[in-house]
Amino acid sequence: MAPRGLRAHRNRNGGVHLDHSGHWICRQLSAVFSRRLRHPGRSAVVAHRRIRRRYDDRHLCHLHPPGRPLVAEIVPRRVSTVSEQENVVSTVEAKAGALEGAAVDGLSRKLCEAAVALRYDDLPGDVIHTAKLLVLDTLGVIGAANSAPGIQALHARLESWEKAGSATALLGKRRMSPPSAALANGAAAHALDFDDIHDEARVHTSAVLLPTLLAIAEDIGSIGGRDFILAMAVGAEINARLGLACFNCLDHGWHPTMLFGVMSSAVAAARLLKCDAATTLGALGFAHHLASGSAQSILDGALTKRLGPGFAARSAVMASYLARDGLSGPHRAIEGRAGLFLLQERGEVIPARLLDGFGQDWEVLKYGFKAFPCCRCCHSTIDLGLQVNRRGIKPEQVRGIRIWQPAVNFRTVGAPYEAERDSVVHAQFNAAYCFARALHDGAVDLRSFQRPQISDPAIAAISGRTRVMLDESMDPIAMGPARVELDLSSGETLAVESSTLLGGPDSPLSDQMLIEKFRSCLSIGLDAKRDAIDALADRVLHLDQAENVADLVSAFPAKA
Repeated sequence: MAPRGLRAHRNRNGGVHLDHSGHWICRQLSAVFSRRLRHPGRSAVVAHRRIRRRYDDRHLCHLHPPGRPLVAEIVPRRVSTVSEQENVVSTVEAKAGALEGAAVDGLSRKLCEAAVALRYDDLPGDVIHTAKLLVLDTLGVIGAANSAPGIQALHARLESWEKAGSATALLGKRRMSPPSAALANGAAAHALDFDDIHDEARVHTSAVLLPTLLAIAEDIGSIGGRDFILAMAVGAEINARLGLACFNCLDHGWHPTMLFGVMSSAVAAARLLKCDAATTLGALGFAHHLASGSAQSILDGALTKRLGPGFAARSAVMASYLARDGLSGPHRAIEGRAGLFLLQERGEVIPARLLDGFGQDWEVLKYGFKAFPCCRCCHSTIDLGLQVNRRGIKPEQVRGIRIWQPAVNFRTVGAPYEAERDSVVHAQFNAAYCFARALHDGAVDLRSFQRPQISDPAIAAISGRTRVMLDESMDPIAMGPARVELDLSSGETLAVESSTLLGGPDSPLSDQMLIEKFRSCLSIGLDAKRDAIDALADRVLHLDQAENVADLVSAFPAKA
């Protein structure tokens, strides 16, 4: 059993004291910590001088992991004075000193106050336009998901529990309670991995945010377009900033879209419900309490990964309503001892990224829209495969392929492709498959990740000659870089590389390209007619003029 309440801080001479407020035997701890301990791969050294029983709330010492030699690392706690800042011991000296010297006390409250203070007139024109595009793109990918594996089964289960409600599951137009409608629409929005993403923060936003706000808009009624756009902007901004502050979330085993999505969407929902800052803070606290999202579903290629944003949207709806109804939520959901920064992120955070420039420097403008329906970590690799295809090189001319990727991509999509798994998610999260499909077909689209394409022997043969390699010279948390080397049957080696992501801020999709994507999604997924598709697009692009956002739901095409 690990010790409870172990604390650490530096003394005046730079040594580290460990304080203990639990019930372990101090002499045993003293013997363990009397020597210097170094966590593998980290530069921070913990040296024990003495163990005191006095409680010290400034730092938390983690002992981990089970089954390995006992090691210690220091996680900075709340810091509010200059003298305390000078005494901070950082967990992540090897990773930019995350919390070192940062004042995080009251961060949750300050974030909610900033969100409540924003008004529609504070939004720049390009932020308003981007919010509309986020809505447009997400409605499109929901429509395309009508026949995606697991979606109809989920809808049937929810419908069997609820025969009527005040909100709508867009696919099939089934009436449900707001939390269940948010779950159904959130799962559909992420079902094809075709939804928007903030590349640096590594978060999808609208798959959680839009279903949350639509469910509430239907339930409340008479929510105007400007209020809706403001809530979209608030939620998308906070989601990106949480991802930027918590820069190593995925490496800690969490799915950032779920973890940050539920918290940011709960704040946005409270904004839509016109809650004050105190109530919004409660909604944030409830959302963190409900937060989940293990990244194991990604590693196992499970459909759970697709349903995750739906679970987050459902929880965000519940969190906002419970707070509005007067139930109290934790008020230190971000910075508390068991809050986001320390519990999920292990202290590896950059708190300043959460609020610096909030409402002025808009991260909303850095969201990207996907050109390919798969994990973003594969997109540069797909681009390179398409480049090679355009050069006229055929798969049979290639003896071997090496794909070089940065660490975050390598860990996420670098596994060998196993066609026998017959898993769409595995194909979407596999660089070897995606490159093979691009090289072989000269295109990657919605049909590329359907059965039987994912078990195509020709693709399996190409991916079988492919190795995905870690390139340590690349920024370990950047998703854009990729390099591919091909050994040709002629004896030559062809190398191609890329550093930008199509659809991101450096290579954006035009509005017209997004409208064409929207048309394609609704046409393929719902067999919708062009007139109905364009009428819905027009409503979204003029959303600021809408008197009732729920009209978007009635305009959403039913399957022909």
